[in-house]
Amino acid sequence: MPHPKHKKPDDGQAVEKLGRKRYNEELARLQGDLVRLQEAVVRDGLKVLIVFEGRDSAGKGGVNRAGVERVMGFCSEDEALRFLRLVPTVEWAIVDSGIILLKYWLEVGPEEQTRRLQSRINDPRKVWKLSPMDLESYSRWDAHTRAGDDMFDATDTDFAPWYAADSNDKKRARLNIISHLLEQIPYEAAPRKSVSLPERTQPKDAHQPLRVHHYVPATY
Repeated sequence: MPHPKHKKPDDGQAVEKLGRKRYNEELARLQGDLVRLQEAVVRDGLKVLIVFEGRDSAGKGGVNRAGVERVMGFCSEDEALRFLRLVPTVEWAIVDSGIILLKYWLEVGPEEQTRRLQSRINDPRKVWKLSPMDLESYSRWDAHTRAGDDMFDATDTDFAPWYAADSNDKKRARLNIISHLLEQIPYEAAPRKSVSLPERTQPKDAHQPLRVHHYVPATY
């Protein structure tokens, strides 16, 4: 993975480091566009369904019957294959009803997954997230990869394609996905009304600052 149909556009090219300032500026701009999109969806009665799948900290791909259930033996092989056969039919019914269906696959490499899982082991704030199944899944990277490819082959259709995003860099992936999502939904942003704060009234007996007796110590 990712599926050959969704080859990374920057394969073989060096990627410039994304600085915090640029990231924050781009994220603020894109989030503003998302708000305008949300307003248009409500105003125009659009119907949108967005699906996010991908590998978790242990490398499991797809928390569903096509992925982790199949690899970990929570369902039979026949049940998994039946699920894969039915998904396109269900997704076609969703799209045919007028719903905009977007499916995103967040893919990372084995080295990055090892780093993320190791950070959970070493960080007392994250160790509670680990489970025996996470550790067992970590050893089955190849099986999860094969299951993911089967899922792509069965459910990556012209009417409901998978869009794979390189998520080794979480910040860059977040910006890329939001930007792509905004391009997939046709909408017209409503003009912004000018807003200004009204003047505060100042009665003669106006309240003074609250008489607080106990403050949190300014430790930092």
